Amino acid sequence: MVKIGNIELGDFPLLLAPMEDVSDPPFRAVCKEKGADLMYTEFISSEGLIRNAEKSVQKLDIYDYERPIGIQIFGDKIDSMREAAAIAEEANPEIIDINYGCPVKKVACKGAGAGILLDLPKMQAMTDEIVKQVNKPVTVKTRLGWDDSTIKIQEVAKRLQDVGIQALSIHGRTRQQMYKGEANWEFIARVKEDPNIHIPIFGNGDIDSPQKAKEYKEKYGVDGIMIGRAAIGYPWIFNEIKHFMKTGELLPAPDLTERVAVAKSHLKFSVEWKGEKKGIFEMRRHYTNYFKGIVNFKPYRSRLVESDRYEDVLATLDEINEVFSAQTELSI
Repeated sequence: MVKIGNIELGDFPLLLAPMEDVSDPPFRAVCKEKGADLMYTEFISSEGLIRNAEKSVQKLDIYDYERPIGIQIFGDKIDSMREAAAIAEEANPEIIDINYGCPVKKVACKGAGAGILLDLPKMQAMTDEIVKQVNKPVTVKTRLGWDDSTIKIQEVAKRLQDVGIQALSIHGRTRQQMYKGEANWEFIARVKEDPNIHIPIFGNGDIDSPQKAKEYKEKYGVDGIMIGRAAIGYPWIFNEIKHFMKTGELLPAPDLTERVAVAKSHLKFSVEWKGEKKGIFEMRRHYTNYFKGIVNFKPYRSRLVESDRYEDVLATLDEINEVFSAQTELSI
């Protein structure tokens, strides 16, 4: 049984990665329904929380059906991060998570996210202050290093464990790689195999199928897997991985009717939570994967990403179900 503090997550938990403009409550709702064991919010600016900025505060919204859930914060100032952690704790998540992995220039080049990998003493000091500030378990998500010459992930794990974090998720790329190339899980395995490391270690990067999840579990020995991009528009991946690991058999892919139903549910919550304009806009990134593999789908995708009225998007989704369900050439 993998545990973070007193939170039991099962024998091999599957985590939904915190993804900016993706891992919001509407998306988390469908991922939870389809088997995610632990989810994190989008990363939240510590400075935004302290200033009570609307966008940052809205990201604190969590719902009981999502539990257990972690709120993730980022920033480059220790005092601000400590204060933000206290604010996040008031939203009553199960976990406070620290982002030491974001590679985006406007974050990392200011010393936050993956930028702090260039200053391990500061990383340790910041983490120490946050652990002391809150009563919730603190976890961290990070990368291997800033670049190939600064990979010190075993030292990072030991420093963070020493100040009290209770789990570590490692994306198997450096900041320099961004999301390119292959994730290197050998470094993640070294952390897991280190006899001085006793907290759960979760691997992240490139898991996009049940077969790969099982292979990486067995090959690298991690305590669980964090899934990010592969879940966008395809939340079924969590249950598919669980079923394959348990039985060695692949679940049949969801049929078109189910894909449309989940897309509509996701869209409805998105519009309710963000308002019509933003809710429709931020759903657009999901449609390609929701309907991946449908022959001659391009005109319908164009309508989905160009429509700005909720009723029009719903009508297009209904039409997709009607038109393509009847086609023998459907190959999803």
